[in-house]
Amino acid sequence: MNTRATPPKSNPWDETSPVEPVDQQAIAKLKKPLKEQTTDLEYDLEGLMSDFPTARELERFVYDETGIVLNLKGRANKLKYEVAKDVLNGKEVDAKYLGNDNPYLDKSDLVPVDPIKDAPPDDPNIPPRSEVQNAFHSRMIPHVDEELRAKGRHVEVTFRKYNDGTITYNILGPIDEKPVGEKIDKYGRTRPEIIRWTDPRSGEQIAQRPDGTLTPQGKRLRALMRTFRVNKTNQWDVWVDRDFIQDQDAIIQNPWGTGE
Repeated sequence: MNTRATPPKSNPWDETSPVEPVDQQAIAKLKKPLKEQTTDLEYDLEGLMSDFPTARELERFVYDETGIVLNLKGRANKLKYEVAKDVLNGKEVDAKYLGNDNPYLDKSDLVPVDPIKDAPPDDPNIPPRSEVQNAFHSRMIPHVDEELRAKGRHVEVTFRKYNDGTITYNILGPIDEKPVGEKIDKYGRTRPEIIRWTDPRSGEQIAQRPDGTLTPQGKRLRALMRTFRVNKTNQWDVWVDRDFIQDQDAIIQNPWGTGE
């Protein structure tokens, strides 16, 4: 039998247990020296100026690295590199240096597009909108443009009848692109010279005057709408030039109009 005494095991939870002294020098030898922190930025002016001699090249590099579009063309030489450096190093820059167009997009390759003009003004002789008696919306009117009309296209028109008997029409659209001309781009592709718009909008115009007479355009529209049959009558008489009682509840309660 082994009678050798077994040394008591230390209790790691016993705060009164003796603690062996720590050799600080040994611990210091085991520690790896920390890398010296540097304040040098990843991008500097010298590197950017040598690698990207033009504003376009600099804009593309910044876009590739950060996804931010810069507008540097025409800026003072040092300024544009300062702006690019700040963006690359994660700093915010003034919004005036930011752009919208992808720097890889060559604007000379784009097809120019005419701006869409405002719709024509409404006829000033039309009563206020509060005087509208009824309205009718049609998508069956043949298109104003001859080419689109030949393709079976239609326009959207709103007719309104006012309390004084005025009837108006308003062509709302649609607006379509119209490629004009052809040219060959630098890639050998055929493209339009310019994109214009076929815009049928008319503004609200008078078709029938308060005295019941029709304008020239009103005569044509009435003749057309009367070809669209509704049972034994037509859309003009049923939906456009109709008398509509607005205050139906008041009529039901007082059909004699007394006390008004």
